[in-house]
Amino acid sequence: MATYVLVHGAWHGGWCWQRVTPLLRAEGHEVFTPTLTGLGERSHLANPEIDLTTHIQDVVNVLEYEDLRHVILVGHSYGGMVITGVAERTAGRLTHLVYLDAFVPLDGQSLLEFASQPLRTTIQEQAQATGGLVPPFPVEAYGVTTETDVRWVGPKLVLHPFKTFAQPVRLTHGAATKLPRTYIYCHQPAMGPFDQFAERTKAAPGWRYRELATGHDAMVTMPRELTNLLLEIA
Repeated sequence: MATYVLVHGAWHGGWCWQRVTPLLRAEGHEVFTPTLTGLGERSHLANPEIDLTTHIQDVVNVLEYEDLRHVILVGHSYGGMVITGVAERTAGRLTHLVYLDAFVPLDGQSLLEFASQPLRTTIQEQAQATGGLVPPFPVEAYGVTTETDVRWVGPKLVLHPFKTFAQPVRLTHGAATKLPRTYIYCHQPAMGPFDQFAERTKAAPGWRYRELATGHDAMVTMPRELTNLLLEIA
């Protein structure tokens, strides 16, 4: 039996894994889907002081308080920033990192560095206008297009703390870099910022590379196929 910890992306919450979680559990695995502070059902805690460190601590606490070990840690989208920081602090509890159409930062890089200049400017302006919180993209931008999925996902997308995008991740310990890693690239349609990580990891030592012919929110649009890829690791 494996233990999966699934970390959602920006504007989402632990709710977005609802179609994947039962499939993994049906195979006998343990699954945790924490919601990061200020998002999902914890949106009432949203405030402009929440940063990347806060979200890293959210997941570290799950690992430590539940005393989880031999964990397959999955990060979707912005969640790649989070799991990178978590692995830095808890490498001994992990067996594999999975980046699902996610950011893969190096030491000192923030999420904003991977955005185009026009998008970066837009996000900064939005944060100023809302007091430090960034509104979500239209639901279709995540590759969610069917009427049923739009009705499910759209109302649950919430404002996201800007500081989590601006704070760089710090990587100083070598243990995390030795963990096996998988990159899953969602390319139909591709969202854009993740092309660079697909190219970087496709033939990189220590990485396994996979693709899904779906949009960015694969856990919503292609849960069975995504689950199969996650089961490969276990």
